Amino acid sequence: MNNLNQSSGWKEIFQFVPPVLLRLVVGYGFIEHGFAKLTRGPEAFADILQGIGVPFAHFMAWSTIAVEILGGLAVLLGAFVALASLPIATVLLVAIFTVHARYGFSSIKLMAITAAGPRFGPPGVETNVLYLACLAVLVIGGSGPLAVDALIKGRRKPEGVQNTSGPYGISQH
Repeated sequence: MNNLNQSSGWKEIFQFVPPVLLRLVVGYGFIEHGFAKLTRGPEAFADILQGIGVPFAHFMAWSTIAVEILGGLAVLLGAFVALASLPIATVLLVAIFTVHARYGFSSIKLMAITAAGPRFGPPGVETNVLYLACLAVLVIGGSGPLAVDALIKGRRKPEGVQNTSGPYGISQH
């Protein structure tokens, strides 16, 4: 039986899939969180921040919304992922240490089943840690060939270096 990863080159052909999947999940997740805060009203989020003692609550509310929407879009497109990951990671770390750490690791805590449905407790750090891990993978491993970063990198080739990439930026060696 043929090993798809070795003999037929499937691994090389589909090398773009893992970073694209990570970018879709992380990018969309942050965009969604940013728009949720925006649609509920930045003032409502500022009130929450003020309640937990965050200084400059209104400024921080707007900054967080901007980081989540713009950073999420950058990750989704694979544009400047390493740079966009810094403010995103900062938002995640602040959330971990100011809100989630006191509730442990698990993001799902089933408290009760009621006639209205399940009732959950406050989420722990799990989701934030998963987002941080995904960002680390994208920064270390790259955002993949189907990304704005790959297009930019491809245009900055030193003189005399030929482009040996085929479809999707896959090497033709």
